[in-house]
Amino acid sequence: MSRPTGYRQPPDQDDFHEDDRASDIDIDLDELDPHTSSATRPSSFASRLSQDFGNRIPLRNLRFGGRRRPPHAHDADLEALADEGNLFTARQPVVSSGFGGEDDAPLLTNGYTRRASHASFLQGLDTRQQKWPWRLLPAFMRPSSFAESFDPLDPEDEHDPSSQRTITVGQKQPIRFPLNAVSHAKYTAYSFLPRTLYNEFKLFLNMYFLLVAVSQILPALRIGYLSTYIAPLAFVISVTLGKEAYDDMYRRKRDNEANSEAYKVLRFDEPGRVGGQLSGESRRSKTAHLTEKRKAKRKRTEQGGGEQAELDEELASSSVMTMVKAAKDLKVGDVLVLSKGSRIPADVAILKSVSADAAVKEQEDGTASLDDTLIVEGDSGVDLDNETTTEDASGGGEAFIRTDQLDGETDWKLRLAVPLAQALPESEYVRLQVIAGKPDKRVNDFAGTINLLPKRGQTDPAAPATSRSSPLTIDHTAWANTVLASNTTVHAVVIYTGPQTRAALSTSEPRSKIGLLELEINSLTKILCILTAALSFILVALEGFNEINDHVWYVNVMRFLILFSTIVPISLRVNLDMGKSVYAWYIHRDPDIPGTVVRTSTIPEDLGRIEYLLTDKTGTLTRNEMVLRKVHVGTVSYGGEAMEEVSSYIRQTFALADGQGSSAFFTPSMAFNPTSGTTRTRREIGLRVRDLVLALALSHNVTPTIEEDEAGQPVTAYQASSPDEIAIVQWTELVGLKLAHRDRKSISLQFTGDSRTVVKVEILNLFPFTSDSKRMGIVVRFLRHADARNGGDGEIVFFQKGADTVMTSIVAANDWLDEETANMAREGLRTLVIGRKTLSSEQYAAFTAAYSDASLELVGRDAAMARVVKQHLEHNLELLGVTGVEDKLQPLVKSSLELLKNAGIKIWMLTGDKVETARCIAVSSKLVSRGQYIHTIAGLKRKEAALDALSVLHNQPNAALLIDGQSLAIYLQHHRIAFITLAVRLPAVIACRCSPTQKADVARLIRAFTKKRIACIGDGGNDVSMIQAADVGVGIVGKEGRQASLAADFSITQFAFLTKLLVWHGRNSYKRSAKLAQFVIHRGLIISVCQTVFSVASHFEPIALYRDWLLVGYATIYTMMPVFSLVLDQDVDEGLANLYPELYKELTTGRSLSYKTFFVWVGISVYQGLIIQGGSELLDPGFTSTNGVSVPNLTSTTGFKRMVSVSYTVLVINELVMVAAEITTWHPLMIFSIVQTALVYFGSLPFLGEYFDLGWIVGGVGFWWRFAAISAASLVPVYAGKVIRMAVHPPSYRKVRGV
Repeated sequence: MSRPTGYRQPPDQDDFHEDDRASDIDIDLDELDPHTSSATRPSSFASRLSQDFGNRIPLRNLRFGGRRRPPHAHDADLEALADEGNLFTARQPVVSSGFGGEDDAPLLTNGYTRRASHASFLQGLDTRQQKWPWRLLPAFMRPSSFAESFDPLDPEDEHDPSSQRTITVGQKQPIRFPLNAVSHAKYTAYSFLPRTLYNEFKLFLNMYFLLVAVSQILPALRIGYLSTYIAPLAFVISVTLGKEAYDDMYRRKRDNEANSEAYKVLRFDEPGRVGGQLSGESRRSKTAHLTEKRKAKRKRTEQGGGEQAELDEELASSSVMTMVKAAKDLKVGDVLVLSKGSRIPADVAILKSVSADAAVKEQEDGTASLDDTLIVEGDSGVDLDNETTTEDASGGGEAFIRTDQLDGETDWKLRLAVPLAQALPESEYVRLQVIAGKPDKRVNDFAGTINLLPKRGQTDPAAPATSRSSPLTIDHTAWANTVLASNTTVHAVVIYTGPQTRAALSTSEPRSKIGLLELEINSLTKILCILTAALSFILVALEGFNEINDHVWYVNVMRFLILFSTIVPISLRVNLDMGKSVYAWYIHRDPDIPGTVVRTSTIPEDLGRIEYLLTDKTGTLTRNEMVLRKVHVGTVSYGGEAMEEVSSYIRQTFALADGQGSSAFFTPSMAFNPTSGTTRTRREIGLRVRDLVLALALSHNVTPTIEEDEAGQPVTAYQASSPDEIAIVQWTELVGLKLAHRDRKSISLQFTGDSRTVVKVEILNLFPFTSDSKRMGIVVRFLRHADARNGGDGEIVFFQKGADTVMTSIVAANDWLDEETANMAREGLRTLVIGRKTLSSEQYAAFTAAYSDASLELVGRDAAMARVVKQHLEHNLELLGVTGVEDKLQPLVKSSLELLKNAGIKIWMLTGDKVETARCIAVSSKLVSRGQYIHTIAGLKRKEAALDALSVLHNQPNAALLIDGQSLAIYLQHHRIAFITLAVRLPAVIACRCSPTQKADVARLIRAFTKKRIACIGDGGNDVSMIQAADVGVGIVGKEGRQASLAADFSITQFAFLTKLLVWHGRNSYKRSAKLAQFVIHRGLIISVCQTVFSVASHFEPIALYRDWLLVGYATIYTMMPVFSLVLDQDVDEGLANLYPELYKELTTGRSLSYKTFFVWVGISVYQGLIIQGGSELLDPGFTSTNGVSVPNLTSTTGFKRMVSVSYTVLVINELVMVAAEITTWHPLMIFSIVQTALVYFGSLPFLGEYFDLGWIVGGVGFWWRFAAISAASLVPVYAGKVIRMAVHPPSYRKVRGV
């Protein structure tokens, strides 16, 4: 590794105080100098021993280089040594500061100085870190790059993400790659304040309050105390920022759980080192050990032992040990050790895959396991045997992964180990070099190269001196958020981390969401502000724009604006934010939806305004658990309890076969001889059932494995690329025919009655299932005896199964297939048609020859091979039967979807699964009603035909649309408006084969086109983009991870909980906030009307009617609790909300808070303000002089205090009574808040002598009759109008309640 310029010179030798106790004896200098550059290393061992070592390592450096160092630097040096990976820096030239060229002696003083400088740096870092200002910040605000991981030895140069990367396996990379940390946080330490403040003040409401508060800094505009305006705004902003900080801290907490997940990683050190330092006693007696080792080697050579093996052992490229790393600490080049069920934390390339049984067997045999293998002093540890499903090691081991969290597909994906690395010992992984392309979000595409570099010190002249290369494809990779499904142990090298993984690139950045109610209130406050400005200008104009109290007219306009600022009440934000916290608390504590978490507490009202629901399929609507429910054999259908009859036929078949001897196997030509007395019809049915079960037990790609259950007992588990296949094989085991063994060449079946192998076949050809062919086939030869080495003249049979759409033309003519498949499809079952064809030896030989010739074609090879199969095999197959497999739905999915549809919500299902699967789930889940027409658009390739494909839906508005991802991409690119205009009118849309980006694009398109609220729900990492693009994102905590729930606004544990979240909690949140907002506006508007009336009466002089405490107390302790108690109100109970989901449809119209209701409340406020203030001034006219001229100090007169006493008291009591009149369902806390507030107000009167005439209030009835008269005039007409309106046009909730 190139040494940076400016390297420190070594410390002066006089500073060292330790004695020199090193001995100059016979030493293998290659052991002492493992860093020698491969560029200058001789290729033969003899030449290596004959080098002039005097020119390489001066004796002074051998004596002083490792011993004489400051004691304090020792530990830091080991830390730097462990991190830097000395072995692997040796492959690159090290340039000394004293001379140029290559330095083959990293143990020189200069080499030591470099590590010492690192030690100094680490010590300095520790000191500086204590003073680092981020220590004082809360965890959520610390920079993630500093707080999570900071390695001073990391390269300074960052990798350019737009270029390809070269990765040295198991080594420190020469350039820096991103951290492998998952982050769903919205803010960083730098962006928290700017982004939150911007989000707050971009709302007109908050900007208005800010301008009013800032205006109080100017003496000419100051009215009352400065704190009266500053404190409420500061409080509101603090509450909002606190909520955002809490939500973000919670996201980071959940992220930390994912980032802290532990993984096993192989660590590579130079031979003879463990964890970066010499192992065992080598620091004390290494030279003696090496001498004994050399003597033993010579002895073995003299006895005829191979020296080459010993040399290879000494020259092992590395020592290997396993260590545990957190997911966030994984780096590019790390080699992971993965086992079944492991979530893959980064994008990796599979180096080796071995069966877990092999690893267990090694441990039982006493050999070192993968976790414990440690190679010391160059001795090769025991590597796992290359036991895969193939006998050819170069073919690569196999592993299955589940990708439903990435692309939504339920089928398991087969992945292969890199052939170049499959047979390679772990100690040689460091010779591998991976070249990969730039980060890409395409999950189904990858191209790269892996190189095997020559071994250091190669001693075999016949061995190739050049590197070997092998291509890397998508089949050799596993992306982040996928899960290793097969029972294998996998070694995989990390190639992309963190934000450069496929999953991260398919995820959009989280955005700050603002609820629709807040936007509506923001619009209403603009109207109020315009009214305030107009009123201020009119009052100044009526005075003739004259100077008042030495203030010019425009200053007076500003003073009136500040006086009337209560029209837009600052307490509105306080009440709404506190209300959101109450709604979140109710959701958290709801026992009917346990585990529900509110991650974004600013948008609970939007739960009550949803009009479009976009849902994933796998893991959201379904459990991804398949069960075979029905089989049909032409004349009889079996399902449920009738499956026992199928089992009886299998028992009769294979129990009788026992008489043929243990070495005899079953063949299809054997007759079916059931028990006596059986009719001919039952014998024919039994024969068909037997043949169908046998075909299902053989035609698949399932591999059985032995695992341990929770009790430690061995059980058989199955691995396959599709859960459908596993469901079918499990069913054949249930009825009596068990898959006992499967490899590349044979299949064995056992009869479950006595665990005897009854069927054994040789696999001749296998044609796997593809999305294009929609079928799979297998050619087998039945073996007659257990000791047969090959099938000989055994029967050759071609079995095939596939979708009814393709199998109809392949099987022989029949009159029942179409009808039965249609019946099963209506039940939501996934149908498969099974056929069989018996081949003679001549027919199979002809097929083999033609198929072999087609496989050699250079152009159109796949098409040629498919033609041969179709010509020789795929015609006139004997139809054996039809199966119906059910994908188990999540609990209560059917009823939940039906309720949501009745609530007026249009549901779109977006999945990455196949077209047939999506159709079946749409039917079985009742997303599409029985008999509803499903218009399918799939395989669209030309944009010219896109509009024609949609034309059918113009005349069928009640149809459902089923579209695949390829066709959807054309519409989104070329016909966005035409597509979305038609699609949003349909009751249901099913999109399959969708990428994560397409899901998010659809969500954004619906939002932009309809301007409606949409919700997205999913459970996998492939749903994160869609969830973040929605107005309301709901994540389900899935079996495979929490990616979706972490990124969502609301997290639930099953789909059925969504109905209560929307229909009940969403309804209450919206209705309560709407009523709360209107009351807060009414409370601010009525006091402003009182101020206006007083300003007119005081000759338009900007004098405050209610000053200081009266103004603050009115918005806080005198009215806040009763008004805020409206968050406990509910118009219907939960039972009625579920019984009448149509009530939810009314919420989407926004009638609870509309311009109509707003102006109704404005009218009420104006009326009551005029009555309260006008009545107080009329009934107590002594607050001004009789000649109409204002008293110089008006606010200190007795008349003014008496008038304020009446108007303020009526104002407070009027608000309490109005709250009581609007309550629909009383709650004990409501009663308490109203009564307690009234008592607090009257109890505080003795302390208001500065503002009220207390003697007049207590001394007689003058105060009380005025109070009663004005209150009656203010309240009675308003309440009477409400009663009349309820009688003439009762709202829907009163109708369903019967009141």
